[in-house]
Amino acid sequence: FGRSDKPSKRSDYTYARHVAWMSELLFDKLKLRHITFFGQDWGGLIGLRLVASAPERFDRVAVSNTGLPTGDRKLSDAFLAWQNFSQTSETFSIGNIVNGGSATKLSPEVIAAYDAPFLDESYKEGARIFPSLVPTSRDDQAHQDNTLAWGVLNKFERPFLCVFGDSDAVTKGGDAIFIRSVPGALNQNHTTLVGGG
Repeated sequence: FGRSDKPSKRSDYTYARHVAWMSELLFDKLKLRHITFFGQDWGGLIGLRLVASAPERFDRVAVSNTGLPTGDRKLSDAFLAWQNFSQTSETFSIGNIVNGGSATKLSPEVIAAYDAPFLDESYKEGARIFPSLVPTSRDDQAHQDNTLAWGVLNKFERPFLCVFGDSDAVTKGGDAIFIRSVPGALNQNHTTLVGGG
């Protein structure tokens, strides 16, 4: 995002491509094992697919304000509104978006700092496209891959911890499916961050 080296066209961004890039880095290049994984937001959507593709490499998992939607269930109205806004808004002020999702209001200086890496709209292609990559129906490209990933996570017995904020309109309560479905989540000290967005 921003000024970093990145794909420049929206069509370059796909969920599968980001999973493949991270898989190549972690497993092929770095050859990591005994991984402690923490995933938040898109880190969870991408990282949980990696956990499912090579569960033997992960010793423990912690997730926060994320999910692994398959498109089988309706996502929150807050997410659907965000997804629509990301695709239709003429301007896309990163600082104001972060401020709007923050549990505490940010100062104008902090908002400006969030905006600084994005010199113009062309620097925001990744930030704009990511919400549209979340599967919202069974027709989405990621439906099958995420469904297969859940098949592995439903058998994942290593420690799996949830640390979700109670003030995120999009992901609040999203820990329940992990706690209910992942065997490694049983008897863990899951935490809800009061006031955490």
